[in-house]
Amino acid sequence: MKLGIAQLNLTVGDIAGNTAQLLAAAKNAHAAGAKLLLTPEMSICGYPAEDLVLRQDFVASCDAAVRQLAADVPSGLALIVGFPERSDDGLFNAAAVLRGGRIEAVYRKHHLPNHSVFDEQRVFDSGNAPCVFECGGLRFGLNICADVWEPGPATRAMEAGADWLLVSNASPYHLNKERERQAMARVRQVETGLPLVYVNLVGGQDELVFDGASFVLDGDGRVAAQCPAWQSGVFYVELGDGTCAGPQYTLPDEGAAVYDALVLAVRDYVGKNGFRGVHLGFSGGIDSALTLAIAADAIGPERVHAVMMPSDYTASMSIEDSRDMAKRLGVHYTEIAIRPIYEAFIRQLADDFAGLAPDTTEENLQARARGTLLMALSNKFGTLVLTTGNKSEMATGYATLYGDMAGGFAVLKDVAKTRVYRLANHRNGRSAVIPQRIIDRPPSAELRPEQIDQDSLPPYEVLDAILEAYVERDLPARDIVELGFDPATVKRVIRMVDLAEYKRRQAPPGPRITPRNFGKDRRYPITSKYRPEGELS
Repeated sequence: MKLGIAQLNLTVGDIAGNTAQLLAAAKNAHAAGAKLLLTPEMSICGYPAEDLVLRQDFVASCDAAVRQLAADVPSGLALIVGFPERSDDGLFNAAAVLRGGRIEAVYRKHHLPNHSVFDEQRVFDSGNAPCVFECGGLRFGLNICADVWEPGPATRAMEAGADWLLVSNASPYHLNKERERQAMARVRQVETGLPLVYVNLVGGQDELVFDGASFVLDGDGRVAAQCPAWQSGVFYVELGDGTCAGPQYTLPDEGAAVYDALVLAVRDYVGKNGFRGVHLGFSGGIDSALTLAIAADAIGPERVHAVMMPSDYTASMSIEDSRDMAKRLGVHYTEIAIRPIYEAFIRQLADDFAGLAPDTTEENLQARARGTLLMALSNKFGTLVLTTGNKSEMATGYATLYGDMAGGFAVLKDVAKTRVYRLANHRNGRSAVIPQRIIDRPPSAELRPEQIDQDSLPPYEVLDAILEAYVERDLPARDIVELGFDPATVKRVIRMVDLAEYKRRQAPPGPRITPRNFGKDRRYPITSKYRPEGELS
């Protein structure tokens, strides 16, 4: 029998739009001769809907959409859709089998993830019953996402007579997540003997980005079909008794996957939130250059406006490289000098600053002048300001509140500085849009004479390795030192990370591409007396 895998880009809360996509996919699948169409987790309302599912009106709207969709599904096709189900038993993350004009069966998710970016136990109740139905001479059991990460639900489907396991997912991307999913699926396949079809969501949703990369495992645990990453569509497979024939797309390597994740995240954040375009401050440095390239690839250069805001400390090469890159990409480009604004600030503060030596206050005033200009442009033209700071800077607080942190979406928030360089080289491998001098020159905030980042931070190769150990793996200070790092440097980095929590709490959201981002993944108190670096004293 022919089965359709609907790898769709859905939007949280767009019940009408999502339902229209699902119905269009169902009609296409029926025309293609498919008997069954599998769609992602919570496909009616989008994922994660978070506290929206606690609203009675929201759940009622989802229920009405499911019932109308059931009536509209073409005859002879079974459609699997995800939705929040409210009953006398509670509120469930559910999947419905729609066929013959009605809701034929409902499966309730068993395992509710409550870790990293997930907190489903906060809003949903757990199901415990299998759901098996017949279609095209085969018997299919349903699971939803986290159900196949734990033993139990897949086995219950097998015991209830399933020949195949269907898994609806909204599994967000992070580095190497595709391989983790397939490894996990093989564990369930070996455990139950069931071949399985795994469908995943595509698209950006606030901090999360979903990569698709749906697949089928046959009865021997081989990848019998592989759908593309970062591409929506309906893909068809022919299923037999434990066998499958279907498409075999090649998944991108790590550099391409991360770059494509960032592009999709920007495209969907801008598009789904209705912005006309984006503005960003372009300094002629590597971070803003990569952000500019991503923005142009995401929404087209005609909707991107780069603003160079030079000060007395801006090097001539920064201006030259900015003009060069803007021309290569074909984006809108403006230069607005901040000296008059900065001098006005200083004049107004002169009495209060009398007798005090210049310090980082004056540096931050320059950054805040730029932030004010960008937000004014955003207000006037209805655009989104993209901030350009990277994860290394967010971790250590090497950023200015209401200055370079001012904006609506932080594209590189989860991208360490060393990875910024790798991504810049990857993008230039597609076409040389970033001037090589931007990549080669030492990074600098250009807020004082002859400033470079390494005046204030350890070398990025060292810094990023310590941050990966402390932030992403939660290693204690002593364990990080045992990896070969200087104790004083480890102590200094940890202290910077902990003291900068108040800044990160005020930073805009940004796409998650590592297993531990700053945002939903890592929730630390701002007010805390715990000092883990103290164990090195």
